[in-house]
Amino acid sequence: MWETVRKFGLEHCDLPTMMWNVALMLRGLTLNIYTRYEKGIPSVFYITTSLLAACYLYTYFISMIWFVFVRCLQTRDLTAAMIVFSLGITSEIGAAKFINAYFYRRKICNLVQEYLDYDSSIASIRFTGNLLRVLRVVKRRALFYVIVIVCNGIVYIFKPMVMPGRNAIEDIFILYKLEPEFETPNYELSYFLSAAGTFLTCYLALSMAAFLVIAAGYVEAQLLALSKELVNLWTDVERKYLENFERHDDKTQDRYDAINKDIEARLKNIVTGHTKTISLLYQLEDIFRPAFAFEFLILSVGLIAELLGGLENTYMQIPFATIQVGMDCLTGQRVIDASLVFENAVYSCNWERFDASNMRVVLVMLINSQRSLKLSAGGIAVLSFVTLMSVLKSVYSAFTTLQSVV
Repeated sequence: MWETVRKFGLEHCDLPTMMWNVALMLRGLTLNIYTRYEKGIPSVFYITTSLLAACYLYTYFISMIWFVFVRCLQTRDLTAAMIVFSLGITSEIGAAKFINAYFYRRKICNLVQEYLDYDSSIASIRFTGNLLRVLRVVKRRALFYVIVIVCNGIVYIFKPMVMPGRNAIEDIFILYKLEPEFETPNYELSYFLSAAGTFLTCYLALSMAAFLVIAAGYVEAQLLALSKELVNLWTDVERKYLENFERHDDKTQDRYDAINKDIEARLKNIVTGHTKTISLLYQLEDIFRPAFAFEFLILSVGLIAELLGGLENTYMQIPFATIQVGMDCLTGQRVIDASLVFENAVYSCNWERFDASNMRVVLVMLINSQRSLKLSAGGIAVLSFVTLMSVLKSVYSAFTTLQSVV
């Protein structure tokens, strides 16, 4: 049991283990990402997920719509409407990603298998070491995100228990058909439904984000490890030649030809790895492109509503929404940065010492690497810090405009 728990730690940062971590989490949501997993998902997970989904839909969809568009129109309480509306909107980011993943589950299974097959084909000890070094950082990033989301959810659910008196998770949010709010059994039922819906919201968010961080992080790790191989290419081959050639066979042309022959073989492996890495990222982007676009839309609308509702009322919701999109932008930015590192490594591989054939290979690699790899939201916006800042700036501008009108 303890060994199983330890696999979620930083001591186990290889790709198969990290994919197993995510697969185990997603299996609890009835989503299997392994093509070769034949045991099937236990029935209890289907029952539990269905009950949690029912609680989520009743609380953050049905009750939210009723409260905002019926109850608040009667009471004319715009602040309460904005608070509850932002609560319902921001809870849909993780749900949207999960629905998207469930719809493309066959593609995800095939993609995960491609990741694992490619990872198992790596034989170089140094390359594997460089890969694991970056993957450790990637797993730390995923664990940080999971811890933040879990802590946010725990504080949100248990906050009423440490406050004096009888308090709901959101005092102003009255669930549909559960009035008066603070009388038994309405209070207990409302608390249970809200807590269950919040649990599912957090679990969806952290599970899907962990998968995306690891999948895109592996691409980042591959690019950085390939960059190391390129930078050390000439030095490695020359050292290998000097360690193995015999003095009486020391001819300049023969030495040059032998070195370039070895370089040609290594360049082919690097080109193959780079091509496969590009393919994996393109497939990942193709699957989650609609979800990325939808989450930016949700973030924009949700943040505007949260600001209109007042920071003193929505201080728990703003970090929850922002960190979800922020982590995706961080992941996309790291892929862009790794792509730039690879581009610089191609130019720094001592290509001027190669023969004409190897120079042409390097030229093709340089041309391809100048098209930076990236993740996009619907093919419109690139997941990066620049995009995140632009969205936040637009949100604040819209907020100030609406605040002056309202």
